[in-house]
Amino acid sequence: MASTETTGKTGQVKEAGDGQDLAGLEAGLDALESGAGPTRTPVRQVLVQKVVPPLTAVVLVLLVWQALVSFEIVDDPTKLPSPSAVWDEVADAWKQGTLLDFIWTSVSRGLLGFLFALAIGTPLGLIVARVRFIRAAIGPILSGLQSLPSVAWVPPAVLWLGLNNQMMYAVILLGAVPSIANGLVSGVDQVPPLFLRAGRTLGATGLRHTWHIVLPAALPGYLAGLKQGWAFSWRSLMAAEIIASSPDLGVGLGQLLENGRNASSMPMIFLAIFLILIVGIAIDLLIFSPLERRVLRGRGLLVKS
Repeated sequence: MASTETTGKTGQVKEAGDGQDLAGLEAGLDALESGAGPTRTPVRQVLVQKVVPPLTAVVLVLLVWQALVSFEIVDDPTKLPSPSAVWDEVADAWKQGTLLDFIWTSVSRGLLGFLFALAIGTPLGLIVARVRFIRAAIGPILSGLQSLPSVAWVPPAVLWLGLNNQMMYAVILLGAVPSIANGLVSGVDQVPPLFLRAGRTLGATGLRHTWHIVLPAALPGYLAGLKQGWAFSWRSLMAAEIIASSPDLGVGLGQLLENGRNASSMPMIFLAIFLILIVGIAIDLLIFSPLERRVLRGRGLLVKS
C-alpha cells in the first residue's frame, strides 16, 4: 500500500515537472513569435562598453605621441610633428572652409562607386554561385582580381578614360566588385542544403527561390563581402586620388596627402591620414556594424555581453 502511494506521488511530481517544462517552452515560443527580445541596454552601460575603450586608446596614443616629441625621442619635426601642429593644420583647413570639402569630395566618390560595385557584384556573385560552368570559368579570375592591388588599376584606367571621375569609378569597381561577388558566393556555399530543398518543396523556384531562400540564407557571408568591398573601394579611391591628380578632379583626401608630400608638410600628411582613417571607421560604425548586428540578432547569433 505504501509503495503504491509513493509511486503515485512520484508520478504526480514528474507530471508537475513536465508541465512546468512545457509551460516554459510555450512561453519561449510565444516570445519568439511576438518578437520579444532582450531589454534595451542602458545608456551608461553602452558608454562604458562601447565608447570608453576606444576613447581610452586614442588618449593613450596621443600621450605616447606627445611624449615622443616632448622628450625629443624623435626630435625632427619633419619626421614626426607634434599633435598641436596637426591640430593647427586642422584649424587652418576649417577656417579656410576646405576641411569638409576634402572629406565630401572623397566620400561622395567612394559611396557612389561602391553603389555601382554593389549593383554589378551582387548579380555577378549569384550567377557565379548558381551556374557551375560560369563558376568554373570566371571563379578563379574573381579570386585573382581580389588579390590584385588596387593601385595596379590606376595607370591603365588613366590611359583608358583620362583624368576624370569616370576613371576614379572604374578603379573603385575593379577593386570592389570581386570582393562583393566572392563574398556572396561564399555565403551561398554555406547555405544548408535543407533550406534549399524546403524552399523547392514549398514551391519557390527560379527568381522566387533566389530572392526568398538563397539571398536571406546567404546574408551573413554577403554582408562580410560588402564590408570587404567597401574597404577595397576606399583603398582603391585613395590610390587613384594620390596617383592621378588634376585641378578638374578637385582635392580629395588622397590628393591632400599627395599635396602634403609635395610641400614636405608632415602636419598636412598626418591630417590626411587621420581623415582617411576617421572616414573609414565612421562608415563601418554607422552603416555596416548596425547591419551586421541586425542580421546576427535576427538569427539568434548576437551574444549580449
